[in-house]
Amino acid sequence: MDLRKLKTLIDLVSDSNVSELEITEAEGKIRIVKGGGAVTSQQPILTAVAAPIGAPTASTAFAPESAPAVPPPIASHNVKSPMVGTFYRSASPGAKSFVEIGDSIKAGETICIIEAMKILNEIESDKSGVVSQIHCENGQAVEYGQPLFTIE
Repeated sequence: MDLRKLKTLIDLVSDSNVSELEITEAEGKIRIVKGGGAVTSQQPILTAVAAPIGAPTASTAFAPESAPAVPPPIASHNVKSPMVGTFYRSASPGAKSFVEIGDSIKAGETICIIEAMKILNEIESDKSGVVSQIHCENGQAVEYGQPLFTIE
């Protein structure tokens, strides 16, 4: 893959809501991942991996070297959407919500439902704690990796 095509793909990912792009061609495989960590710079952090098929991959980061990373808060944890779909806080329209702000929850407890392709998927908490924030409204469309809840 030529350098101009790679630069175009990186710019495409950088300017869009796409967080990851993987392309396999006859001469190799390219994977571009938009960094999700918090940085003080306005530029996104991108990682591009290019290698012939079957060969070990090497990673190259395209980011400003002067952008120091800000450590995430230690006490909070975001439960992120594992898929694209529609977010629901309860099992049915009239039912009580699975969790509310201030509720104590355990790892593995159902906290919401995401409907994808007419299938209702129960989403479980991956950490025990107290729900401090609910980031989505009932019936809202959610993206893969979008924060749903914050657990303290």
